[in-house]
Formats: sequence, structure tokens, C-alpha cells
Amino acid sequence: MHIAFALFADAANLSQEGKLNVLGVFDAVQVGGFPSVHPRATLVVRIKGTAADVGTHSLALSWRSPRGAELWSSAGQIEVGPPPPGVGEMDFPLIAAVDLPVDVPGDYVMRLALGDGGAGAEIGLQVRGPAVVPTAMRGPGASGGMVS
Repeated sequence: MHIAFALFADAANLSQEGKLNVLGVFDAVQVGGFPSVHPRATLVVRIKGTAADVGTHSLALSWRSPRGAELWSSAGQIEVGPPPPGVGEMDFPLIAAVDLPVDVPGDYVMRLALGDGGAGAEIGLQVRGPAVVPTAMRGPGASGGMVS
């Protein structure tokens, strides 16, 4: 088995036909302050396998800060049954809503490990803090809050 792709999105689902629909892919977020939580990011992973992968496989997730500290982790198992006759490659989509704790600005990483030390992937997410607007650009009476 291997991970074909992994990403963060605003939403994802599987259609009745089994098509993976992904909306709003992102690799950067801006938060109002630290510490904070980016709520309900959708983790989308497409795992590919063949008949040789029938059986139970472990999957582990680890959310890491820019300093390398593990902020949370989760692990589970994927049970792969035999494919229908004539099917060579199988898709195993994973869609998970996750809250992402952030404690400092910088580059965070979601690490995925599939199997016993086998395939893996990393998803980077750049986290930015509050926008700072120089006082001269604020104008009279401006509060200095977020700027879009």
C-alpha cells in the first residue's frame, strides 16, 4: 500500500459513485493569536493498494509544531478485503475532520505512517499570526485590528 496524496481542505466527501470530492485545499492559515486552534480542518488522504495488501494495516497520524514537538497523535487500523475479480488497484480514501492546535507561528507538519515502518507522507501547514499594521498606515481612529 502507498499514500497517493494527502492534503488539508475545507471539506471533502465521497459521491454515490465513489468519487472523492475535495473543496478548498489550503497549505496556510492565519490565526488571531496564540495559542489557538484551527477548527475542523479536513484531512484528506488517498491510499492505494492491490490484492497483495489484503489484511490489516496500521495508520498513525502525528501533528507537530515548528519546534518538532508532537501536539497530538492518533492511530488506527485499516482492514483491506479482497478486490472484486478483474480489479488490479484499489482506492482507500480517508476523510477526517481534525482540530489543529497551534502554539506559535511557523511551519507545522502532519506526519502519516502507513504500516509497520512502511509508506508515509507529510503535509505542511504554514501558520501565521495576527496581521500587524504600522501605526502610520492605520489612519486616525483606527484600532490596529485585522486587515484583509
